Amino acid sequence: MSHIITISSWQLLLAFVFILLAQASSFFWHLGLNRDIAVGALRTFSQLFLMGYVLTFILGFENVWLTLLVFAVMVFSAMFIVKGRVREKQVPYIVPTFLTMFFTYFITTLFVSGMIVGTTPWWEPRYFIPTGGMVIGNSMSAISIALERLFRDMRQQRDVVEMKLSLGANYREASDDLFRNAVKAGMIPSINAMMGVGLVFIPGMMSGQVLAGTDPLIAVRYQIVVMFMLVGSTAVTSLVVMLIVRKRCFGSGEEILLTHR
Repeated sequence: MSHIITISSWQLLLAFVFILLAQASSFFWHLGLNRDIAVGALRTFSQLFLMGYVLTFILGFENVWLTLLVFAVMVFSAMFIVKGRVREKQVPYIVPTFLTMFFTYFITTLFVSGMIVGTTPWWEPRYFIPTGGMVIGNSMSAISIALERLFRDMRQQRDVVEMKLSLGANYREASDDLFRNAVKAGMIPSINAMMGVGLVFIPGMMSGQVLAGTDPLIAVRYQIVVMFMLVGSTAVTSLVVMLIVRKRCFGSGEEILLTHR
């Protein structure tokens, strides 16, 4: 196994050059992203170091409840980010979305960690938490995109939906196109990633393993599992969330609740 090159503190600080480039681009072209870039960089730095210390503690302690607690906090944080992106007040989507995310992510992570990788025990934090993090991060973005698309189209095409309802369609038939478009919008980024992986880009997990000295052919196997895992979890989570949230867009008499903004 090759020697792992450690990044020193001053070398890490050199990486802030890229943040300065992004800040300069936003400043000179008046993009209005300077605050977001600064906050994002600060959160990246603090959150990753915090997670590093947490993982160091958990890997040394190896307790199933601590592992599941960290997993739950990650899902809750993902839901908080989704809530920040999808600013919807008329439809109560937060609780069903969180519960769907938690159970879908847990089952997916359990299947990959316990069945495919075959870790013993199944909650081995070295595998369970990173796997769960990849599932949560990817599906979180998909759900945000799908929810935004559904709510936007429901409002923009409210008249069309109401016309279908008045002609005798139920809420499923009246919103079928909007439902499918929202799910597709959430899934497309993961599918596009599958199309270009290995040819256009080398994904983060595979790159990290290769940099750590793992045999590239072993890293490839892990990456294939990850890509398939992400597409499957994105599909299932997006479908279930959209099915639940779409129903909540309509009242007890199947009248559409969303109004034009």
